[in-house]
Amino acid sequence: MVSDTSGTHDGSTFGLGGDLPVQRLGFGAMRLSGRGIWGEPADHGEAVAVLRRAVDLGVDLIDTADSYGPFVSERLIAEALHPYPSNLVIATKGGLLRDGPGQWRADGRPQHLRAACDESLQRLKLEQIPLYQFHSPDPRVPFDESIGMLATLKNEGKIRHIGVSNVNEDQLGQALATTPVVSVQNRYGIGTRDSESLLDRCEQEELAFLPWAPLDRGDAARNSVVARIAHAHDATPRQIALAWLLARSPVMLPIPGTASVAHLEENMAARSITLTWEEIAELNDA
Repeated sequence: MVSDTSGTHDGSTFGLGGDLPVQRLGFGAMRLSGRGIWGEPADHGEAVAVLRRAVDLGVDLIDTADSYGPFVSERLIAEALHPYPSNLVIATKGGLLRDGPGQWRADGRPQHLRAACDESLQRLKLEQIPLYQFHSPDPRVPFDESIGMLATLKNEGKIRHIGVSNVNEDQLGQALATTPVVSVQNRYGIGTRDSESLLDRCEQEELAFLPWAPLDRGDAARNSVVARIAHAHDATPRQIALAWLLARSPVMLPIPGTASVAHLEENMAARSITLTWEEIAELNDA
């Protein structure tokens, strides 16, 4: 893998916000809830086991949101892991409402974000959320008003660092002009690279980039280049896709999610894969 020894990261870790060092392969807790990211998990015991096993494997960044379930993912994290290890960074998000399985609706009103943050603090049993992210811009609410509320919550001590999600470059610029921002969470993977320019901006600003759906919802496994390189490494396509993300940028913090301990262990094993420069170049063009 490509490593970097400048600034706040050494290749395997990244200093989130400059003061929260985390391993560069985290865990996304979205899929711990039921089908359509709605309701309770099909196997409650397995969901709890996944979270505990993630920490056992060295994961120190867990990403969630109040809309996952809704509320289910945050509750499960507290049930499985509280009291939390001192090095564990929990990132959550607010700004999306749920009307049913697979249904998402933006709500960026400042009063909603304040209530959502307070409720996430309660569910997660935290006094301060390490990373609170605005889940998605709301076209009905001026973007700077939504971000301004996050800045207020930070000033009140309820959140430590602010992140944004599902934004474009202009919106990131607006956020940075309003308040310090430490991370961007957009969709990105071998088959989904619409946020390439945003990733470049994150490198310039030394912001973390958390790609959601980093395995392209299974599509990476059907990529012929990924499959061939996986065979050469005696690895799975999922592992190669994650290894490529780690090699793609020193600010990349993939957060693959699963509801299976076996899949979790498979994903985490990607940390030990070293891609050659030639393989990285092939995957860059895949």
